[in-house]
Amino acid sequence: MRIIKGRLQRRLIHAPSSLPVRPTTDLAKESLFNILENRIDFQGIKALDLFAGTGNISYELYSRGCAQVTAIDNNYRCTNFITEMAAKFEMDTLIVVKADVFRFLKSNRQQYDLVFADPPYDSDYYQDLAQAICEKDMLSEDGWLVIEHPKNIDYRQLPAFVELRRYGKVHFSFFQPQKKPAL
Repeated sequence: MRIIKGRLQRRLIHAPSSLPVRPTTDLAKESLFNILENRIDFQGIKALDLFAGTGNISYELYSRGCAQVTAIDNNYRCTNFITEMAAKFEMDTLIVVKADVFRFLKSNRQQYDLVFADPPYDSDYYQDLAQAICEKDMLSEDGWLVIEHPKNIDYRQLPAFVELRRYGKVHFSFFQPQKKPAL
């Protein structure tokens, strides 16, 4: 795994094979960030990485200039690894939280400019996840939600859905908050 762009470009991340994760491939990650760069100015934004695993996406977000990145995972070994990498690369605004994602979402009061979620492919809560984030008003007015998922998941019926991108077995669905009518 490597950091593709930004302040920490070309740094290699060697995650232990014992972590229970399926990291986003470098090809899919590079494609994702090419899309996001055309939609988001990463400088100074707040980002949230749900089901952070190795922290692969969190490191990329931090490297590209996010003011704050919050990485959430419920696995102690994953959060320890992300914390170690954050210290090693002096990522002082990378916040690591060991928590169940849905409990975190229920208690969260912050808004984010970008939320990335990569739940385990065998999970059964993909629809609940998208709705929980979109309905909770967690995205800033021009914020984006990106969910990585297997091909059998279809989000097109959700009102906040914008588009789907496919990269082999990796699928990314993009969402934006619906504009509220002016009073």
